[in-house]
Amino acid sequence: MSVKRALVALAACTALGLTALSTSPASASISQGYIFGTGTITDDWGDEGPLWAGGKYQISNAVGLWQYVLWAEGAREQNGTAYDYADIDCDFGANTTYATKKLQARWGLEADGVVGSKTFSIADNHLRGSTGKVYYFGKARAVTFVRSSGGAYRFENPEAGVGSNLWETAIYDPFATCFVPGG
Repeated sequence: MSVKRALVALAACTALGLTALSTSPASASISQGYIFGTGTITDDWGDEGPLWAGGKYQISNAVGLWQYVLWAEGAREQNGTAYDYADIDCDFGANTTYATKKLQARWGLEADGVVGSKTFSIADNHLRGSTGKVYYFGKARAVTFVRSSGGAYRFENPEAGVGSNLWETAIYDPFATCFVPGG
């Protein structure tokens, strides 16, 4: 095979590979690195996730945002009490899994403990606001998020406390969590 034919064959294979990659479904937000939204608030999170115990993003700020949703909804913990503010630790552990399953069942979803597009899509129906402050109205309480002009969602650092004005970006990065250094 001539060098010219080999290059043409390589270019064709590369083009086919790119076409295949561009048509496969994917969550745009994970590839962007953070929970993201533009346009209408109530359809911001339908392409988010998945988050679950043992998953790649089990420990991440994206989980912290989800835990704020559980707290706002008053989801039930393993011990039967409501999901507490103290449970927001950016780790999708057993308690978060249990609370997620209970909330999914309440919402009429398959209670699998995986926060994927269906679960996030129902959650974003509770959002109100616009770029800037966005309010999540849950069954138990309302919580405030910030959606930056670039679309990134942020939540208050739970270790600093509500009203601290220390905001964390809800990123899909297991090495950047919502804990205050030395906190």
